[in-house]
Amino acid sequence: MAVPEGTPVYQPGFDPGSVCKAPPTGGSYGTPVAEGAGFKYDEATLHELVKEWRDLAVEYKNDLIDANRIALAQPPGLEYASGDNASITRQSGKALVAALNQRIAYCENMANKYVTALGKYATAEDHATSVINQQPKGIA
Repeated sequence: MAVPEGTPVYQPGFDPGSVCKAPPTGGSYGTPVAEGAGFKYDEATLHELVKEWRDLAVEYKNDLIDANRIALAQPPGLEYASGDNASITRQSGKALVAALNQRIAYCENMANKYVTALGKYATAEDHATSVINQQPKGIA
């Protein structure tokens, strides 16, 4: 597979492995901010980001079901090798559960940050609307 030329562009909701190759018409990620460090997102992109982070958290939560089974593995027999193997398997399962819980927390935290940004976006919109509505109507 050839590497595409130029700067990579992330398209929200776009799955390059999908049968449908058309990118979504939602927001656009990562417009640089001229005033300083950071990025600015339009409202559609913020909604898409919240959805994507929450969907990823749900996937990790679904993986926890299997990870907990691994963390509770029992030996198939009562001999030394089976018991030792199950013990090591349980340790791996516990590490997997811990890692998945960290990933879930991270995804939920990211989604919450974008929800907060949406709140700030809505507040700025409301303020701009009230300023515009206070202007005199008609031609002066």
